[in-house]
Amino acid sequence: MMTRGGEVAFDLETAAAPEKMRAALIDFSDDRTGLWPGIEPSLYEVVAVGDTTADVREGSRGPGGNVWALEHYDWSDPVTVRWTVRESNFCRPGSYVSAAIRPTPGGGSSVHITWNRTGSTVRGRLMCWMIRLSGGRPVAASFRRGLAAIERA
Repeated sequence: MMTRGGEVAFDLETAAAPEKMRAALIDFSDDRTGLWPGIEPSLYEVVAVGDTTADVREGSRGPGGNVWALEHYDWSDPVTVRWTVRESNFCRPGSYVSAAIRPTPGGGSSVHITWNRTGSTVRGRLMCWMIRLSGGRPVAASFRRGLAAIERA
């Protein structure tokens, strides 16, 4: 894991093929909360889906209350899916996460995650600081749970 400024980057491996991994990242059906266990179903709302973009409200329950963000997903790049905050109760618009997916020998995928969030509230700044301080461990753990669900699907 690497931290640079407000950014945390790390790589994860999965047995899921790149096509399956990408499909899971841009699956905005009701199945999404099952594929990505970190998403709280009651905070999930699809606003709009286009050919290579989507606007989706997603959130998580946590100590001290829920956090949510209206994210603009863009998968026009064939390798990278990026979601950028439009509105949030904990981080600034323009904050983003991206996942670059590459094939690995044997048919799996290597996923390079870049997490770049800037807190907009005291709680959000504390959360972002703790994630950066930990080298992104909570974010990586959440992605690992998602990868495990994708591999089972």
